Amino acid sequence: MYDFMNKSALFQLFHGLERKGPGTEAATLAALKRCSPLPPEPVVVDFGCGAGAATLTLARALNTKVIGVDVYAPFLEELQARAAAAGLTHKVETLLADFANPARAPRSIDLLWSEGAIFVLGWRQGLRLWAPLVRPGGFLALTEMTWLTDSPLEEARQAWSQWYPSMGALESNCRAALDLGLHIVDRFVLPAEAWQAFSGPLNRRCEELLRNPETDAGLIEEIRETEKEMALYERHGTCYGYVFYILRAE
Repeated sequence: MYDFMNKSALFQLFHGLERKGPGTEAATLAALKRCSPLPPEPVVVDFGCGAGAATLTLARALNTKVIGVDVYAPFLEELQARAAAAGLTHKVETLLADFANPARAPRSIDLLWSEGAIFVLGWRQGLRLWAPLVRPGGFLALTEMTWLTDSPLEEARQAWSQWYPSMGALESNCRAALDLGLHIVDRFVLPAEAWQAFSGPLNRRCEELLRNPETDAGLIEEIRETEKEMALYERHGTCYGYVFYILRAE
């Protein structure tokens, strides 16, 4: 289980940002289109929903309520406020819970969504925990940081060996899903715009916090690591990126 007790600086850094990771509404809708067929009123759960960028897109697109799950209450408060502003309160439910132990019954979800969060568990462990929650014929739609080449540049390889040692390649991630009996419906790499939608506001947030004399040392350290990650992607983003995996439970 991921140790969130040591992540207060990270939560503080991302507080108030609409997106907590790369993504766009267009990418979310493109993935949703591939999750077909769904029942008339599917049970839809968004694990690691953050402030609900994907949750709200799903709520607008589907004839059902979407349950947003996150471990950090202020993010859920952001989601509730944004849902109210969009007139979607009746279509969004929030749940404060750890998605490593979400207290969901087996085979109780028709569409399990998660953008940029499964890395907390690791791809293989996340699939092991989440796949049993999905009904046969239901879908998992997940974004995951993925190597896009068998020979990543050394600077990128070394950095990600520290940040995310278990990061897999496209083929190995697909194999892990197949090994659990999941069918691979589709997968696609998030475009550069998905990174820009995330990195632009995040960079401005970093600059704002660094100008604030009350920003503590722990948060400054987190900002510096985040800046390194953003800069690395600018240099080497062709050899890795987020991939949207659309999987069907059998």
